[in-house]
Amino acid sequence: MPIGSIFVSSVQKELEAERRALKVFVENDPLLRRYFAAFVFEDLPASDRRADEVYLDEVDRCSVYVGLFGKEYGFEDAEGISPTEREFDRATNRGKTRLIFIKGTDDKGRHPKLLALIRKAGSQLIRRRFGSIPELTASLYASLVEHLERTGVLRTKPFDASACPEATFADLAEDKVHWFLRRARQERQFALAVNTRPKEALTHLGLLDAGHPTHAAVLLFGSNPQRFLLSSEVKCLHFHGTEVRKPIPSYQTYKGTVFDLVDQAVDFVMSKVTRAVGTRAQGPEVPVDYEFPREAVAEAIVNAVAHRDYTSNASVQVMLFADRLEVWNPGELPPPLTIEQLRVPHASIPRNPLICEPMFLARYVEKAGSGILDMIALCREAGLPEPEFRQDGGQFVQTLWRDWLTRVVLDELGLNERQKDLIHHIRSSDHINNQEYQRLFRVSKPTASRDLEHLRSIGVLVKVGRTGKGTYYVLSRKGLTMGSKESRSPKGS
Repeated sequence: MPIGSIFVSSVQKELEAERRALKVFVENDPLLRRYFAAFVFEDLPASDRRADEVYLDEVDRCSVYVGLFGKEYGFEDAEGISPTEREFDRATNRGKTRLIFIKGTDDKGRHPKLLALIRKAGSQLIRRRFGSIPELTASLYASLVEHLERTGVLRTKPFDASACPEATFADLAEDKVHWFLRRARQERQFALAVNTRPKEALTHLGLLDAGHPTHAAVLLFGSNPQRFLLSSEVKCLHFHGTEVRKPIPSYQTYKGTVFDLVDQAVDFVMSKVTRAVGTRAQGPEVPVDYEFPREAVAEAIVNAVAHRDYTSNASVQVMLFADRLEVWNPGELPPPLTIEQLRVPHASIPRNPLICEPMFLARYVEKAGSGILDMIALCREAGLPEPEFRQDGGQFVQTLWRDWLTRVVLDELGLNERQKDLIHHIRSSDHINNQEYQRLFRVSKPTASRDLEHLRSIGVLVKVGRTGKGTYYVLSRKGLTMGSKESRSPKGS
């Protein structure tokens, strides 16, 4: 049961998306929802009370006032004062904790009265600027964690927000901070200048705990993060078959920041998969098509690195088999997310918000909650089966299926053109039944039955259902039909 409320104050229409995002973020974050409920005025039912009375009463009840300032000042009452300024003044007079977030990198185009309000707030407390919703939610997260600790409610900080023992500023790489600032400005129009001092940048990103670098700071910008967090490395393994077997043909352990880990692991996978090199007929550069969309591989690895449980002694493992890519990371889906909900639009509930937000700013992560859906869409567009997701012994597993039915394999199986066309059809439609086969390829029922049964007998198709109209066929995923249960675990690797 939440012990306090957060009052979100802003011009409602201008910052509608930000208001809603903050409420959803607080309600879904595993830590914050234990202590707070977020209040936004638009959620109130119709009432015969005056609006100004209602919102000022809510300010009186709240434990934290959050002010979002954009360009507009808002509706002005008879005294020329907006509800936003009334709420700020009320929170000030009642001694509430006030958190102010200003949208945009400069003050061009802001209403003169809003500029005056920003100056008034700035004379009393620290303000933070934001350019995107993920940047806003991460800043709010850091501020609320600090508030909980300062008030004694939270005695142990979350992993990403707590100081990394024995780490100092000397253990952070200034060039890595400046690389990030340069990239964040280029990719997301980040507010801070490239030459911003590292300590100021870390403060802005909420990466200091009582002036000391947090675990998130070390993982993002450390000269040698694994010195402090040994299991933060990524292990990449390549097997020629569909099972985990020793000796392992190719095995690499990568170290470095979270950005380094993602880059190295993605390069490892892409260097091992099949690629087709085109010609310069389409342009000056020779096109290269990989069997996996690079963006889908990157998304799976980013998910593992950004959302893993860093308190675990296990490492992220990236395993490439003959029929699939598996990415394992320690940790489980945060409630209330389920495996099924990953396949539909869902809220973003990052395990490590202070790690995820800089990764978003550097465009290693796209908009909140869309990564899994993007991965599914990319695999579909490439003619690959949809990725699979599962929990396995405290590990979250993402599986991207390879197209093991290559032209070479199909030729070796001695398939006729009709059977090859059938495989191409199922890749786009997911399945086929006997009647559809007869209609599409204009063959008799005995021929359709014979073709489908032959493809099933050699392991190309899998029959779903026993008899009747509900029976249909799908493409075989080689690892599932030929591998054992042990082949789906990285144990012993």
